[in-house]
Amino acid sequence: MTLTSTGLREAADRLIAAAAAPLQCEPVRDILGDTDIASAYAVQQILTEDSLARGRGIVGHKIGLTSPAVQRQLGVDQPDSGVLFADMQVANGATIETGTLLQPKVEAEIAFILAEDLDGDLSESRVRAAAGIALPAIEIVDSRVRDWSISIVDTIADNGSSALFVLGSEAAAAADLDFASRTMQLTQDGAVVSTGRGSDCLGSPLNALRWLARTARDNGSPLRAGHIVLSGALGPMVPVRPGSTYVAEIDGIGSVEVSFAEATP
Repeated sequence: MTLTSTGLREAADRLIAAAAAPLQCEPVRDILGDTDIASAYAVQQILTEDSLARGRGIVGHKIGLTSPAVQRQLGVDQPDSGVLFADMQVANGATIETGTLLQPKVEAEIAFILAEDLDGDLSESRVRAAAGIALPAIEIVDSRVRDWSISIVDTIADNGSSALFVLGSEAAAAADLDFASRTMQLTQDGAVVSTGRGSDCLGSPLNALRWLARTARDNGSPLRAGHIVLSGALGPMVPVRPGSTYVAEIDGIGSVEVSFAEATP
């Protein structure tokens, strides 16, 4: 059973204020409880409505907690999802100022740009046909919750602990790829810091897309053609080091790069 509207608003306001400052805040699980996933998504919806009221535009969705390595890092056992806004996208090869981020980490994954709506049949063949094109992506995740002390409830409420994302300039047709066998390598200033493969993402990034499509359809807001979908990390998250450059390479698809400016005193 979801919390009262007062409790939901209190949790949402805590996260909204933390993002605006930006300052880390206490976990919202002390308001919502440790296991109330429905209330966590209700808080996320309040955050989404607040963003839309401020003129932000939705361009897609992210799937999180798909990798066993990331689940172990955060102590959770199931995937989640969040909303992507247009102002979250960073150009491939760009340098990000770190002053607006709190405790960022990077993770490498496969993104899709959907060619068709996913609002009815969600068979494997249908999802693959609708997946459109696949691109390499780096997601910059950043929890507003202090010291990444999060439960599944905290990260869902906090829009999947999302911040920014970068899409590569290369792409491949989703219909042509064996996603489970794709390998990923993430480097920091040329040194390998994370590795993984497609099978580490719920068995395949297409499985993650199918999970999101079913969840979105059942919630009355199905995925639409043109939506960007970040399908989830293929390997462990890596803390951002200011002054460093991160490059993710996914075989058969391409590479994507992002840098972070040196921290200012």
